[in-house]
Amino acid sequence: MTARKIVPVILSGGSGTRLWPMSRPEMPKQMLALTADETMLQLTAGRTFGGRFAAPIVVANARHADLVEQQLAEAGATAQALILEPIGRNTAPAIALAAIAAGGGSDALLVMPSDHVIGDVAAFHAAIEAAMPLVTQGWLVTFGIAPDAPEIGYGWIQIGDELQPGVNRVARFVEKPPLDKAQSMLASGDHAWNGGIFLFLADAYLEALAQFDPGILTATQEAMDKARTEGARIYPDAVAFAASPDDSIDYAVMEKADRVAVVPVAMGWNDVGSWDALHAISEIDADGNAHRSHGGGNVLAIDTKACFVRSDGVRVSLVGVEDLIVVASGNEVLIMPRGRSQEVKKLTEAMRSHDQN
Repeated sequence: MTARKIVPVILSGGSGTRLWPMSRPEMPKQMLALTADETMLQLTAGRTFGGRFAAPIVVANARHADLVEQQLAEAGATAQALILEPIGRNTAPAIALAAIAAGGGSDALLVMPSDHVIGDVAAFHAAIEAAMPLVTQGWLVTFGIAPDAPEIGYGWIQIGDELQPGVNRVARFVEKPPLDKAQSMLASGDHAWNGGIFLFLADAYLEALAQFDPGILTATQEAMDKARTEGARIYPDAVAFAASPDDSIDYAVMEKADRVAVVPVAMGWNDVGSWDALHAISEIDADGNAHRSHGGGNVLAIDTKACFVRSDGVRVSLVGVEDLIVVASGNEVLIMPRGRSQEVKKLTEAMRSHDQN
């Protein structure tokens, strides 16, 4: 029997506000070349080129339609469907749209955020193959990232009994924990980070939605029934889609379903959720500085240590400083101590509030 094709589902609706000022609503982080010459979206699509994989289904914000198509074309990829959300409704409805677009049958869907780094693609593919026997039996599978720190910004997964080599039952999902709990889970050795990557049959996911969160299934099915199509582009009905509950796949399905498995994997994963996270995976010079410039921007650093510097235009010059994050994009400049980049979200919220007053 020929091995079935796996349909990549790339979720590209996020806004990436924690990487302001480079990531903005009109150009979110998945559209940026942050870790390589290719953009995050292009790198994600490239992990599933050819062979075992079908052409991807991409779910994106309607305002980014041209940008998504352009970047995929530059990477040599073509989406079999580009589903354009009229508004954001979290991951559970977005994946439901993709499952319906795939025909809602026995196709295996590999759900991937468009803005993560995976350094070891071979390990990722091996984890996918380990999961497939259970997937074909209707199990919902997630991938547990081997943790290397007591991370409080991620959800965690407790790894249960082994179901088959390399695949375990999920004992429980853990919400973003306080530090002492994260330290305990790291030390226990039987927990993994929840990386937000999933593998299951389209019909298994839709059946789980029908059981655990039927409002999402009803709204997304109506939105797709009334959708407008233009070639590969699918525009779900805005009114119907707006009626969908705004729930994550973890909350709507994974935490409630019975047959949920996890594949623990070390694959060089990083969600690049902050400037500090990007600094951690960047090449650094002899003084511990990481700097990369785009679009003619450049960086000059003298007597400077352990700084992360980015510019897409103006020259950024530093003298006698250390442990700073400096990002210049267009007319905006961000300066903060390293270690506090999670607070960028507070900054963007404060700016939004200021602009409205």
